[in-house]
Amino acid sequence: MVYKERVKPMRFTRKARKRIALLTAVGLMAAAFSVWVSSCGGDNELPSAGQATTQTTKEVTSTTAPASSTTAGNTTTSAATSTTAVKLQGTLNGAGATFPQPLYVEWIGEFQAMHPGVTINYQGIGSGGGIEQFTKMTVDFGASDAPMKDEEIARAEEASGAKVLHIPTVMGAVTVVYNLPGVQEIKLDPATLAGIFLGKITKWNDSALASLNPGVSLPDRAIQVVHRSDSSGTTNIFTGYLTQVSAEWAEKVGKGKEVQWPVGVGGKGNDGVAALVQQQVGAIGYVELSYALESGLSTAVLKNKAGKFVAPTLESTSAAAAGITFPEDLRFSLTNSEGPDAYPIVGPTWILAYDKMKDASKAEVLKAWLTWCLTEGTPLALELHYAPLSDELRELALGKVNMISSF
Repeated sequence: MVYKERVKPMRFTRKARKRIALLTAVGLMAAAFSVWVSSCGGDNELPSAGQATTQTTKEVTSTTAPASSTTAGNTTTSAATSTTAVKLQGTLNGAGATFPQPLYVEWIGEFQAMHPGVTINYQGIGSGGGIEQFTKMTVDFGASDAPMKDEEIARAEEASGAKVLHIPTVMGAVTVVYNLPGVQEIKLDPATLAGIFLGKITKWNDSALASLNPGVSLPDRAIQVVHRSDSSGTTNIFTGYLTQVSAEWAEKVGKGKEVQWPVGVGGKGNDGVAALVQQQVGAIGYVELSYALESGLSTAVLKNKAGKFVAPTLESTSAAAAGITFPEDLRFSLTNSEGPDAYPIVGPTWILAYDKMKDASKAEVLKAWLTWCLTEGTPLALELHYAPLSDELRELALGKVNMISSF
């Protein structure tokens, strides 16, 4: 199922605008002082919904949800609701990816408004940091744009005595952003994009760029590459794509949450990269779509696997998941999709949870919040330019959510 954008211009909610503006401001300050902190992390290689929990007003009720459907503006869930209701109360702490942070902040705010007894704290520290804190059990849930590796899962399960669950929440486009005043659109193919980030293409008026953009007045200006300095799932998606489309990149750099960049300067988080690109004319970097839009940065149009130049939109993001067969553990990749209308650099983002939690109230809150996010939270995802899961994938994700319980 492909979701179409309801409105082309940005329609961020007030709280989200304030939050993303704050994140960008922090990134600008950090860039000015050249202080960037890195988290630890590694690369990643990839290979019927049951009972769900939902909530109404100030109470949570146990439900069995056999079917759920979502359209671009509406979400409906068919459920048989039990007569037993319990007050929803508890505190959750989570940390991880900055990729979905604006959306998670908004989802948390809306959910807490309905449930005064619930507090959910989330810190965007990068996917690598999220996996690390989740494994150490210093947080109740993690968040990552890169699925955990087998060895990471083994360590987490040994430490917790529980099984690790990967719960996809939304899909997002990793956009290539640039700062070239007067240049409204840039087209890039895989070879040219890899060449820029390898440091082989150093000027904006290089012949490789000029041939892809006839009629565009490209300046004789140096290209300043900007990349992530922290352990990042966004980097994992971006470098995973470059590894698929460029043999030279695969040999010299490879994929991962952290890599040895051939060129460029680093910014912490999506907001840090966006801030650095904003600051310097001639800069190019990669950020999640909502950060690009909120920052007002130009985004490149990329040539996909089918040979078509595609802009990053909700529609082209959703198209990347068409025809995908999802593995049982829900660890999968969407980069370089074969769909003719697919944007080529797309990735899901996951909540990391344990199937058993020591605190029963935390387990109930986490189940209720995630169920709400995957159903009633869809309109907010669309407003913030994240592509919701397809009906099939949402049911699989809700099945994982239902596995959460207490020891």
